[in-house]
Amino acid sequence: MSNLEFAPPKYVQIVQAVQERIEDGTYPVGEMLPSESRMVREFGAGRSTVVRALQILSMRGWIEREHGRGSFVKGVPEQSAERSHAGASAFDAAENPKGSRITGVGRASTPATVADALKLPENSPAIMRQRVILDDGSPSELVTLWFPLDVASGTDLAEEHVISIGVREHLQAVKQLRPARISERLSARLATEQERELLQLDSGTPVLGVIASILDASEGVIAVADVVLPGDLHELEDNYPAS
Repeated sequence: MSNLEFAPPKYVQIVQAVQERIEDGTYPVGEMLPSESRMVREFGAGRSTVVRALQILSMRGWIEREHGRGSFVKGVPEQSAERSHAGASAFDAAENPKGSRITGVGRASTPATVADALKLPENSPAIMRQRVILDDGSPSELVTLWFPLDVASGTDLAEEHVISIGVREHLQAVKQLRPARISERLSARLATEQERELLQLDSGTPVLGVIASILDASEGVIAVADVVLPGDLHELEDNYPAS
């Protein structure tokens, strides 16, 4: 693996671990996955974190969740080389009131980095949805999704209520918009004053910032995910040949 990869929050580690176990046959097709309580103990994560990981695995076709019974292995989906990166996870995940807190919704001016990713002039208006992701009640990341006005028109993206099925499914259902590619840029920097307040960080705490453009098949921008992760909770991992 020659590219710099992101080893993000615990829920992504759970997603990747389950994917690998399905691929190597540890979790056979048709078998029930370990219970949420067992996964909480194994991965040292909060229940909301485990639930989020299972939601992502279900949306991507690896497992099937049956209410009141548990989660069952469906197998390796076709074209499953994709891994769960921060931008894709932010776009896919349901807005779970128990695992996140919405901190801002509505029309706003785009900062320079977001405007560039949206292919708009700086300070252009766009629709944003911002939420803090919680792990056992403590802030673990800040996610701000930005949408061009024409994409958001006719949807619930500017509404303050929770979109329980997640933004990706909402856009597919309402606008028939489907992402074809996601381009991510990662940077390390100091947290802004707003980020420190929302993530409960000390002054001078570094963060990892991810700007992800979600593109359709014609390379049009559906959304931009601006994800901020505290540097003391997340890390970078890179694996490459020595020769």
